[in-house]
Amino acid sequence: VQLQASGGGWVPVGGSLRLSCAASGRTFTTFVGWFRQAPGKEREFVAARRWSGGSTYYADSVKGRFTISRDNAKDTLYLQMNSLNPEDTAIYYCVASRLGLIASEVRRRDNWHYWGQGTLVTVSS
Repeated sequence: VQLQASGGGWVPVGGSLRLSCAASGRTFTTFVGWFRQAPGKEREFVAARRWSGGSTYYADSVKGRFTISRDNAKDTLYLQMNSLNPEDTAIYYCVASRLGLIASEVRRRDNWHYWGQGTLVTVSS
């Protein structure tokens, strides 16, 4: 599985941005999601969903502002980010797992088998 993230850039405080992740060879993945890593901080979970639909999970810090979705025909994962603030500044990574995950498991990095290269999002005034 290869994951190619795009859509990062600079956005003002309160603005919106949509990240995309093109997935190739996705046949054996069950869950897809996003992690991020801010400068000087550990990589953290952002959002995840079962590719086929149903289960969706969000970090508390983004709940109500971010939405994870996918286009099955295009094999593309999205992360719509609204009401952005400087604490959202980070490199965002799309991820995929062969496992079916529950809420307590999506936050563990070792449950995600495939990682994209990351796209930088910078939020400032």
